[in-house]
Parts: sequence; C-alpha cells; structure tokens
Amino acid sequence: MTALTPANRAAALRALHRPGDPLILPNAWDAGSARAVVTAGFLAVATSSGAVAEALGHADGEATPVGEMLDAVARIAAAVDVPVTADLERGYGLRPAELVERLLATGAVGCNIEDSDPRTHELYDPEEQADLLAGIRAAAREAGVDLVLNARVDVFLRAAGPPDGCLAEAVRRARRYRAAGADCVYPIVLAEPAAIRALVAELDVPVNVLARPGTPSLAALAALGVARISFGSGVYAAARARTVEMLAAIRAGDEVFRTGEEAR
Repeated sequence: MTALTPANRAAALRALHRPGDPLILPNAWDAGSARAVVTAGFLAVATSSGAVAEALGHADGEATPVGEMLDAVARIAAAVDVPVTADLERGYGLRPAELVERLLATGAVGCNIEDSDPRTHELYDPEEQADLLAGIRAAAREAGVDLVLNARVDVFLRAAGPPDGCLAEAVRRARRYRAAGADCVYPIVLAEPAAIRALVAELDVPVNVLARPGTPSLAALAALGVARISFGSGVYAAARARTVEMLAAIRAGDEVFRTGEEAR
C-alpha cells in the first residue's frame, strides 16, 4: 500500500470530525502511549501539551523549549501510521510560517492553538487571535498541506462572569476563528449539556469537548452534536496515579508486582 502523503493525512483527519459521530482522542505523551492509542483502535493520535511537558520534565504553559516539544511530536508521529495532531499551546512565540514549517517537519498534520496567554492566563483579543489563525492557515496552504486547525476558546477556562455571557462570548470568538480558517473550535472545560447543545446549534464548525469528570458521557456528547472529544492530560494523569500505587505496593514489599504483572 502506498504511504499517505501529509496532505492526504490532513484530509483524512479533517474527515473524522463528524458532528454526532465524534473523533475520540485519548491524548498521548510519547511514542509508547501513541502506539497504545492506535493498538486500542483509535483512528488518530493527539498530543497533550501538559502531559508531554511533564513527561519531559517541564511545566505546562509553554515552559517546554519549543525544540523539545516538537521533537516529542516527531517521535510520536514516527511511531504510528495514523494522522497526528499536536497541542502547541499558543505557538511558543513562533511566527505562523515558522510554526507551520516546523510542525509539518514533525509529521503531524494538525494542531491546537489557544486563545489565552499560557503564562498570564489572560484572554487575547479575538481579532489578534484571528490574525494568528489566518496566518497559520495561509502558511499551511502555501506549504501544500492544509493542516487541521483546532482553535481553542478559553472563555470558560479563563473568564469570570455569568454563564450566559461566557456562552455568548464563546460563540462570538468561535465564529471569528472559523472565518479565519479554523476547522474546529475547542471551548475547553465547557461541560454543561444545555450549553454544549446551544453552542453546537449556533456554529457551523465542528466542536471539540474535553472529556473529564463532570462532562457528559461519550454517547451523550455525540447526541449533543459534538464532533471531537479529547481527554487532555487525563490519560497521562491516570497512568501516573497507577504508577504511584504500584510503587507504593512494591515499597511495602508486595511481591505481586515483581514481574510487572498483577496476580489474577
């Protein structure tokens, strides 16, 4: 079978964003976790910036040197034969052309871009953010790979205020980002079913929801019209918690973990 080109991989990833039949993305942090995602039957791999950062010994919030982050994405992309999309926070200060060039060099064909400052947590002006997204879209098309651009909307994460006001602002930002070239919008931490339904109904762009405690089930999110469901650093956190449990048992002298396998 002929290997897919990057352009074909991007098209395949975009086609997986189906409202009501969402793309499920248990986010990976290294080559091993990415292979596990694919072995489990998932059709694409997404990275988690927070999980990758911690696995590399850094904090989340663009504390990871951009070269290290992109090297980690490249190892993940090289380990699997499905499309890979990378969480790039707000782009690590790179200009759109350089960001796209370096992202495509990793083998990834999609990315998340946040609309708040990873360090100060302040929301960016939506017009400034739209300019960034439009620059990324133009650079990708110039490079011949129309990468899948997931525009994070941080209103529910960062902004205080009444829920109705946050929803209206999220809709406003999402529409502007769609006009700038986003393929999907990601109102991170939005979890209330009625608000998700309202947002989906107001937009003509696929909506990504973060699966976490308190979020509707995968089936319920699909019924609400969600097109993409990601887990952020949740899988990584669960793996770490299990590791801590195993280490505590080993330290306590529990022989059951000697071979790395639990007793049945």
